[in-house]
Amino acid sequence: MTLEDDLKATVRAIQDYPKPGIVFRDITTLLGNAWAFRRAVDELVQPWAGSKIDKVAGMEARGFILGGAVAHQVSAGFVPIRKKGKLPHTTVRIAYSLEYGLDEMEMHADAIKPGERVILIDDLIATGGTAEGAVKLLRQIGADVVAACFIIDLPELGGAAKLRAMDVPVRTLMTFDGH
Repeated sequence: MTLEDDLKATVRAIQDYPKPGIVFRDITTLLGNAWAFRRAVDELVQPWAGSKIDKVAGMEARGFILGGAVAHQVSAGFVPIRKKGKLPHTTVRIAYSLEYGLDEMEMHADAIKPGERVILIDDLIATGGTAEGAVKLLRQIGADVVAACFIIDLPELGGAAKLRAMDVPVRTLMTFDGH
């Protein structure tokens, strides 16, 4: 078995969630497995080990869990990217596309200095709307987005390809067919 197979075995599939026809890939089982969690974090950061990374930006909410661990691993600061209205200080905001409309995300305006090298982290990339919005938000305040990392890629939905078209290297640990 490969590392991808070993990690896939720790991800729970939930049929028809959040709506009929969708198979939800639940990483809480991976996070609850000490070996799998550690290995996933190590593998996400492996290409940048020894590189200067200033910040890790994690997208709400599972990106916070992974991003904190990755930031610790690469000795970088952590920056939360949140839904509108959740941060207490001066923020920068961007609208992004969802399957069913628009939403907005924000981060503190002073969280990243221009030119800082940032890795974007989340659990899964599907259509890429949220990740694309996060990259634009980071670039809007001058971040150098070094890479975007995800545990799971749903390649049929095209999100990783969208980020690569924005000149953002994408690292994923496993792929699943379908939605």
